[in-house]
Amino acid sequence: MIKGEGKSTVSRRIKIIDFLKTNGHVNIKELSESLGVTGVTIRNDLEQLEKKNILIRARGGAIKLDQPYSNEDYPLSDKQKKNLNEKREIGKKACELIENSNTIIIDSGSTAHQLAKNLKDFEDLTVITNAINIATLLADYKNINVIVPGGILKKNSLSLVGLPAEKVFRDYFCDKLFLGVDGFDLDFGISTPSPEEAYLNQIMIEISKEVIVLADSSKFERRGFAFIAPISKINTVVTDKGIKPEHKTKLENLGIKVFIA
Repeated sequence: MIKGEGKSTVSRRIKIIDFLKTNGHVNIKELSESLGVTGVTIRNDLEQLEKKNILIRARGGAIKLDQPYSNEDYPLSDKQKKNLNEKREIGKKACELIENSNTIIIDSGSTAHQLAKNLKDFEDLTVITNAINIATLLADYKNINVIVPGGILKKNSLSLVGLPAEKVFRDYFCDKLFLGVDGFDLDFGISTPSPEEAYLNQIMIEISKEVIVLADSSKFERRGFAFIAPISKINTVVTDKGIKPEHKTKLENLGIKVFIA
């Protein structure tokens, strides 16, 4: 709990920020009781702090925004350097969820690329991907059939998006979708910086029997600009050992399988 009876707007918001830095999240009810103000006042404080990119509002409170990574569409080459070891292990673990003769979708992104690197030993596999770098990699694997939709190339992510890609995906039904995300908020859902990619991801989810999200632990408690889907659309999560126990427990309580790489 935050101690103190500061009444001014500035001092109150400083206390909120201090508590956020220490705990990573704040609760409206607790802040209201601690600071002696109404919940309406606290909600207004959180709204103003969110506009300054200090936090992200969530149901019943807010979470800390460490950096604008999930709100900016950084080049794939930069993303590949972040948490590389964790992404490699996630790619290996996710590969265990694939069976011969599956038809799968592999989304664009650095973690999805690590998954693709582990597919060469499959005897029969069909992969649909909108990621140019992943398609190029899989072209060397003789037993994998690769389907690439048309579309507009997003140079930052090396992904194909737009109406042509959307039309192609709607022609298929797949066993599994391996989806990389930039933001994973257990209240808000999964997200990405790009509205075009978010819309295409929604179509991928619609046509897939199982939705498997690949997300290293740094993606949790973060929200990207463009909403993809609520947590209820996810069947499985593959992440690393850095995931908070309470996050893992909440996902499992929602009926979502969690695999730790």
